[in-house]
Amino acid sequence: MTESLAPERVNRVPLWRRRDFALLWGGQTIGEFGIRASAVVVPLIAADTLRAGVFQVSLLTAAAWLPYLFFSLPAGLVADRFDQRRLMICCDLGRAALLASVPVVALVGRLTLPFLYVVVGLNGVLTVFFTVAYKSLLPRLVSADRLIEGNARLTVSEDAAQLVGPAVGGALAGVVGGGRTLLGTTLAFLVSAVTLGLIRPPAPARPVSGRRVPARVALTEGLGFVRRHPILLATLLCATTSNVFGMATTALEVPYLLRELHAAPAVVGVVVSAGAVGGLLAGALADRIAARVGSARLIWVAMAVPGPLYLLMPAARPGWGLLLYAVGLAAYSANAVLFNVALVSYRQRVTPPELLGRVTAAFVWICFGAVPLGALFGGALGSTWGMRPALVVTALGTWSAALFVVGSPLRTMRDLPPSHPA
Repeated sequence: MTESLAPERVNRVPLWRRRDFALLWGGQTIGEFGIRASAVVVPLIAADTLRAGVFQVSLLTAAAWLPYLFFSLPAGLVADRFDQRRLMICCDLGRAALLASVPVVALVGRLTLPFLYVVVGLNGVLTVFFTVAYKSLLPRLVSADRLIEGNARLTVSEDAAQLVGPAVGGALAGVVGGGRTLLGTTLAFLVSAVTLGLIRPPAPARPVSGRRVPARVALTEGLGFVRRHPILLATLLCATTSNVFGMATTALEVPYLLRELHAAPAVVGVVVSAGAVGGLLAGALADRIAARVGSARLIWVAMAVPGPLYLLMPAARPGWGLLLYAVGLAAYSANAVLFNVALVSYRQRVTPPELLGRVTAAFVWICFGAVPLGALFGGALGSTWGMRPALVVTALGTWSAALFVVGSPLRTMRDLPPSHPA
């Protein structure tokens, strides 16, 4: 009797009061602040300090995402075969060291675009391994029926960091310079590493068979699982299309706000932060929205409904018209949060535990591997057509991604299926 009630009592404890989840949540909240602040500061350094052109800034964005194309599948294999927590700690320490090198080089007057490309690219490699391990660690810390709640809490932290990080990063860059501002962001990664070191997760699931699959075969097992699963395949195509056009928008964002809308660097940070409000609210209400709409139905509803609001971004004008850009960005942020919370929870429930790292890596490889193409597409389109017409194209392209999930079996489902047995 006692043993059967114990898990139920544990489940009723709020996630924020469960030690390991609280450590993960707190550390990643601070870590995300560093990521979001540096994501604005680095393009500002390129565009404002180093006078980079639109296409050069887009190359910087591409350098950050290109590692996903080459390192995602190996990262999935590593995450399935080695301790995910220790892998994440190593990545945090490496990212802190890389970002700290920028202000050091800037102080001696040697900061150049090629150096930024190298730092951003290496930082991207570490982020690939961190991301895959991160998405595979959560199911070891919370039960399957609380994955949506756990993913939502972590996503709220990401959007809270998006709300504060860019504004603080932009403001500090305007006062003390972008290079020096990055020095402060390294502390966020160090805090994240410390909190991860305090987590004591249960041992990861391993295949019951002692057979060791050759690395060459194991690398593609996650891809094969996704290809045979019609819903996972549809969500993969949807997320990839959304990422391509969404990153094309991101590549244009800083040059568009600085040069077309004449916003100061500090204002750029505020506008980007204001756009995160939509995601913050969506993440905070994700549990309730999923209960009302349906945890599976939410995947396609989140993609389809906010689409028309994306067109507010190219409709923005200088001055108070910047609010239109913030509203459009908030709609995109809300879509991304609800879609990702529901999708990641679905993927974590239907994937065998011993394959989760590689299935996650398959998504990361294709979804994020296509991002550099989106950044280059946005830069090229903005350079040839102009930034405002380019943003119209990227807004419509982002909305079109909904077609993949609206036409999938998800349309006939309300809630997520039972968890895959461990």
